[in-house]
Amino acid sequence: MKIWDSQVRAISDAEVLLELAEEAGDEASAKEAEAQLDTVRKAFEDMEFRRMLSGELDASGAIVQVQSGAGGVDASDWAQMLLRMLLRYCDRKGWKYELLDETPAEEAGIKSATFVVTGDYAYGLLKAEDGVHRLVRVSPFDTQGRRQTSFAAVTVTPDIDDDIEVNIDEGDLRIDTYRAGGAGGQHVNKTDSAVRITHIPTGLIVQCQNERSQHKNKAMAMKMLRSKMYDFELAKREEKAQAAANARLKIEWGSQIRSYVLFPYQQVNDHRTEMKTAQIDAVLDGDLDQLIRTYLLQKSNAPVALR
Repeated sequence: MKIWDSQVRAISDAEVLLELAEEAGDEASAKEAEAQLDTVRKAFEDMEFRRMLSGELDASGAIVQVQSGAGGVDASDWAQMLLRMLLRYCDRKGWKYELLDETPAEEAGIKSATFVVTGDYAYGLLKAEDGVHRLVRVSPFDTQGRRQTSFAAVTVTPDIDDDIEVNIDEGDLRIDTYRAGGAGGQHVNKTDSAVRITHIPTGLIVQCQNERSQHKNKAMAMKMLRSKMYDFELAKREEKAQAAANARLKIEWGSQIRSYVLFPYQQVNDHRTEMKTAQIDAVLDGDLDQLIRTYLLQKSNAPVALR
């Protein structure tokens, strides 16, 4: 509370200085008072930010998966649009990221993609994007120009440090190798270097094909599995694992956290906060700060349920 008290005093001092400046017509003192208030405002914003992102792993990096859902080819295209949106957001924040796996769809877009993000509070901010995203538009793949609704899911888990203990029994794993996909030509991997790991008891699946070495892909896949297992166990302790698992299995109507409408009007609607914006092009280009901040503020201010 020392920081809070010092800022309250600073506000009081600035107000006194501003009153004296107005009485004396002292423009320099008035500007000094405004500068003090601006400093206090930034200090409060920093305190609010720290309160929003005070979770154990909020300051960590993140592992993000995008997966297409109901909607056919439009859903695959939408998944690729979501991937671009999230990567653009990372660019805006100055975070580094690496694409670990990308599975192209047959006609357009992607079936799924996974990337890891390194940057301050990447997990704390990106976790606001975890859930099902819904797109409404005139389908570019429909020769009759009809409106199409499609869905894609974003899953965000913390990129946990190696010193955080996660117990994984090797006997619970099924490890498959396959040939990494690509655009074709000389860059396509000719060996079965890609790795897919299934944790049989939970059904969690991870895969990596970014590296040419099977050993490196397996190591990265295990890192991703540790991250998912940590998130799964954490959710289970909070009695949310089954509900979260059920929601992620149904990437369709009734499960979306946010809708992006391109036709007959343009609007982004976050169903958790009811925040709406018509700046849909900016949002799809990665301008997510206001949407994320509004959600995290609401979540951090939510009353704690009594048991």
